[in-house]
Amino acid sequence: MASIAIAAAGYIINDYFDINIDLVNKPDKIIINKYISRRWALFWHLFLSLTGIVLSIIVSNAINNWLIAIINIVCVVLLWYYSTTYKRQLLIGNILISALTAWVIMVMLMAEFPNWVLNNSVNTTIEQITVVRLSRIAVLYAAFSFILSLIREAVKDLEDVPGDLKEGCKTMPIVWGAQAAKVFVGVWLVVLLATLVITIVYAFLLNWYLAAVYLMLLVFAPLVWLFKKLLKSRIVADYAALSKHIKWIMLSGILSMIMVYFYTK
Repeated sequence: MASIAIAAAGYIINDYFDINIDLVNKPDKIIINKYISRRWALFWHLFLSLTGIVLSIIVSNAINNWLIAIINIVCVVLLWYYSTTYKRQLLIGNILISALTAWVIMVMLMAEFPNWVLNNSVNTTIEQITVVRLSRIAVLYAAFSFILSLIREAVKDLEDVPGDLKEGCKTMPIVWGAQAAKVFVGVWLVVLLATLVITIVYAFLLNWYLAAVYLMLLVFAPLVWLFKKLLKSRIVADYAALSKHIKWIMLSGILSMIMVYFYTK
């Protein structure tokens, strides 16, 4: 809930500072100044940010791990600077958002096993085996989240070139050109596909057949389709379609956690 509140606050403040850009890129989807005033947008940003921080403090106090609260407070600050500055700079904003997305996964590992994460200490052999297994899974999901978010941020930059150019942003397609940005996305797609191949093979070796088939059909195949469509994309509408497709892949990846739960419980 803390992560959801902080992320929601980040979306609000991003829309707040992106009004002029959105008027060019997506005038039909503007919320602020159309359905809600700028003052109320700031209020909800502040309220949700404080809610996320308070919830983080409650969790940190309960498990005696204050690193979670500290990092989540840093996340709130970084999301503010992302909206005001970093997203308009080359690569910095892309990497920051991708890292924050991965943190949503890693914070759960820290909350579940604070002693092991901070001190590398566990109580029993069974607990150690559980921690090691879930740690590997968490790192794998975090890496997947980071790379896929990095891909989507780059695709969004390609989609948002008209408005970003008008506002003087220095995003990847503006500085390097659209073709170089597409190469960047393509390289990370290849990395992600290679990682998925290894994961699927590993799942078969563990006899996680349903999980392996799920990943092949609902994650790997859509990523291959995405790669092919990327090569043919030329206009804003093409990149908008790719961005929506990536959202569905993200959802498929998240839902795969259900099978991990049943295979590891």
